[in-house]
Amino acid sequence: MSASTPQPDRSIRPADRRVSARIGAIAESATLAVDAKAKALKAAGRPVIGFGAGEPDFPTPDYIVEAAVEACRDPKNHRYTPAGGLPELKSAIAAKTLRDSGYEVDASQVLVTNGGKQAIYEAFAAILDPGDEVIVPAPYWTTYPESVQLAGGVPVEVVTDETTGYKVSVEQLEAARTENTKVVLFVSPSNPTGAVYTEAEAEAIGRWALEHGLWVLTDEIYEHLVYGDASFTSLPALLPELADKCIVVNGVAKTYAMTGWRVGWVIGPKDVIKAATNLQSHATSNVSNVAQRAAIAAVSGDLSAVHEMRTAFDRRRKTIVRMLNEIEGVYCPEPEGAFYVYPSVKGLLGKEIRGRRPESSGELASLILDEAEVAAVPGEAFGTPGYLRFSYALGDADLAEGIGRLQKLLGEARD
Repeated sequence: MSASTPQPDRSIRPADRRVSARIGAIAESATLAVDAKAKALKAAGRPVIGFGAGEPDFPTPDYIVEAAVEACRDPKNHRYTPAGGLPELKSAIAAKTLRDSGYEVDASQVLVTNGGKQAIYEAFAAILDPGDEVIVPAPYWTTYPESVQLAGGVPVEVVTDETTGYKVSVEQLEAARTENTKVVLFVSPSNPTGAVYTEAEAEAIGRWALEHGLWVLTDEIYEHLVYGDASFTSLPALLPELADKCIVVNGVAKTYAMTGWRVGWVIGPKDVIKAATNLQSHATSNVSNVAQRAAIAAVSGDLSAVHEMRTAFDRRRKTIVRMLNEIEGVYCPEPEGAFYVYPSVKGLLGKEIRGRRPESSGELASLILDEAEVAAVPGEAFGTPGYLRFSYALGDADLAEGIGRLQKLLGEARD
């Protein structure tokens, strides 16, 4: 279990505390930090290949860009609009949700946010009181526990590993449940592991949550990125009786290669959406109107561009898994969704590599960046040391070159 929200040191005068305990406890996003470092090194002339950020290398589809260009010319988009989102976009999101997941919602159940991170924070902030516990399966995306704590809640980590395909069981969830448990986080496909729960596994977790009257927050941002025989399951569509205590977060970033456009959304019960909208009205007000107009084009259009990207990701997925598993001391399960691999590197820790003996995945990631000029995110960032996360949302040539460098460097590991 993670520590509860930090309390200020009462021995220090409030006027002398420069940063609040609540904000001071927030860790920097490890994935963005690794990406920023890789880009800074590239700007300095070093041939760094970055596997850190979960960002498609494809441009945003042309028809979406054209919608934004047109929106820029329309003066109505130069003004304030409703804090909770353009009515047209909220309706389009509701229609898209029914089309893609079979979950029928009204536009009044949608809040448009500045990306998925704001969606996650505002969802937790709307339902958590101080001390409420949220069960967070690990490995987890770095933002989840930080958002829980920022909202006053307590993240309770339930650790999974490669032996279970990085999937949590109902038995593990039950062992973590206490009288303070309010929410269980459910993410499929997963960042950082690419794990995808089967319909039966998802239903078991949903029924367990129902049995105990728990809320479920489910992140569906990678819904269209599944491979092979795997399939996406939307919990509130599968179990309609869960809908009254289920919050869905999603966005355009991954599906439509729109990470920089910053459009996400929250879907949930009307009272929760109203509360989260009130919060947003004071925090950021409306999302950029131009980005919202682009998002309307994205969610209303067909999925042909998405299918093309998924085909490329699938090819890269197979390549990176094969190449990583050729390295002695590395074990990389094949992910079924998203665009990440999460190999165990425990077999390399303590080995000598170019005069250094990394004892943690964090130290190994630093060595790899220094010696091979390849950037990956260590497992410490995701709550499970001993692993590295690689995003394969980069070009085929860079992927092969980067993992090839890794093979050469780590092939030198000695006892």
